[in-house]
Amino acid sequence: MKHRIALKSSVRFALTAAAAALAFQSAPALADDGATYEVTVTGLWTAERFPLEYPKAGVLTGPHFSGVIGASHNGQYALFADGRAPTAGLERLSEEGKHSPLDQEIKDAIAAGRAGALFETGPIKDFGESAKGSVRVSLANPQVSAVAMIAPSPDWFAGVAGVSLVEGGRYVAEKTVDLYAWDAGGDAGATYTAADKDLAAKQATMIASPRHFGEKPVARITFRRI
Repeated sequence: MKHRIALKSSVRFALTAAAAALAFQSAPALADDGATYEVTVTGLWTAERFPLEYPKAGVLTGPHFSGVIGASHNGQYALFADGRAPTAGLERLSEEGKHSPLDQEIKDAIAAGRAGALFETGPIKDFGESAKGSVRVSLANPQVSAVAMIAPSPDWFAGVAGVSLVEGGRYVAEKTVDLYAWDAGGDAGATYTAADKDLAAKQATMIASPRHFGEKPVARITFRRI
């Protein structure tokens, strides 16, 4: 009799555990509300740090960065990549400092599910100051990329790609990374004020020449969760 009671208890426990497991598996996943980050971009491109051929100050041609433009995205999207041809939007940004049509390219990526949100800042004309903006990320779009024209230049930009703001399944509180100088690859100019000379074969490459930037970062970007 005791054996029979114990057996019934074991069966009842097993059924209860199975029902609980089934309920857990069928319960909807918790919604990801995402996270918003304040974006702060600080210029490091100064005459003291980059003395060789540093551009002369001027009303229109003095050294500055265009407004920063970027996006949160997933692994299916890349704002730029080493050895890859620049998009029409990136090429115009790097040559003229214009956010259009790069902003539309990002919006198209958002509509296609490859990016999450577009963000922009104002230009940096004084490297003693910073430009600020904000960006929304999610578990589906945890990475952030950003670019800004280095001016004057033929088609050079400061950029960072694929910075993840999710680590170990959690949103980071703060992250700071460096932006390096890149050549978008659309113009053959080799000096800051070289004449426009379009290239047929285009590909982006990091500028490592000591004549201009060496391997030093030209800007720094900080993401702080708010």
